[in-house]
Amino acid sequence: MAKSSETANKASSLSNTRKLTETAVMLALAVALSYVTIYSLPMGGSVTLFSQVPIIIIGYRYGAKWGISTGIIYGILEMLLQGLGNFAYVKGIVSYLILILADYVLAFMVLGLGGAMFKKVVKNQTVALGLGAFVGSLLRFICHFVSGVTIWGEYADGWKSVWVYSAGYNGSYMAAEALISVIGVVLLSAVLDFSSATLIRKRSK
Repeated sequence: MAKSSETANKASSLSNTRKLTETAVMLALAVALSYVTIYSLPMGGSVTLFSQVPIIIIGYRYGAKWGISTGIIYGILEMLLQGLGNFAYVKGIVSYLILILADYVLAFMVLGLGGAMFKKVVKNQTVALGLGAFVGSLLRFICHFVSGVTIWGEYADGWKSVWVYSAGYNGSYMAAEALISVIGVVLLSAVLDFSSATLIRKRSK
């Protein structure tokens, strides 16, 4: 009985180590891909080459809690590595908090949530990941939209309203980012099994 318990503990330890290692690799990959921009907007926001995909996949593989935590870490990294300059354009503690939460922490947290959202309700991996990528991107857009309405409204000159400005500005890059992410997860899903520890897709007989 003791040996069985010891074996189980070792297996659990190996599983946790693999999970942590894989998450670290996927975070590093997401950060690296975020620098590969297809186009960038002047006041922040850009279309990247599949940078959301690693976070979505982690959420799908390890569930909502792990995906959310990974997304939060990624958001903080993005803020520290690429977003600190944005703090010069807003003033006040409330604006700083909205910027931190809506443009970084919550905005990327929802990608991990989106990845996990459909795994248990949609059996087809490709469909579940595609829906997760779309919904995660939509939730991220909502976060940026709120930020645009509340702290970036002064840049809405020439637009009908701050609401239209925020929707148009953030939608102009998030629509493309969503499409690229959906394409990315669908292509990867065709060759990999993200429910398997080895990622190897079994061939149907």
